[in-house]
Amino acid sequence: MLGARVGTSLLNPKNGVFYMAMLPQFIPADAPHLLMGVVLATVHDLEGLVWFSALIFGTRLVRRWLNRASVRRGIDAVTGTVLVGFGVKLALGDT
Repeated sequence: MLGARVGTSLLNPKNGVFYMAMLPQFIPADAPHLLMGVVLATVHDLEGLVWFSALIFGTRLVRRWLNRASVRRGIDAVTGTVLVGFGVKLALGDT
C-alpha cells in the first residue's frame, strides 16, 4: 500500500511543483538542502497520512448516523432544493 502511494506521488508532477515552490523557503541557509528537503517532504507526507486516516476513521464513526432514514431524507431534501433552485435560476436566465 505504501509503495503504491509513493509511486503515485512520485509520478504526479503537481507534487514536484508544490515541493519546488513551497519547501525551499523553509530550509535554513546553513542546512544541507537535500537532507532538509527530504525531511520536510516526509513531514508533509506524514501529515497527509494522519489527516486522511482521521477522515477515514471519522466517517466510520458517523456512518451509522448517516444511514438513518431521517438523515437521508434531510440530505435528499436539501439536495433537491438546491437543484430546483439552480434549475429556476437557469430558466429565468439570471446570471
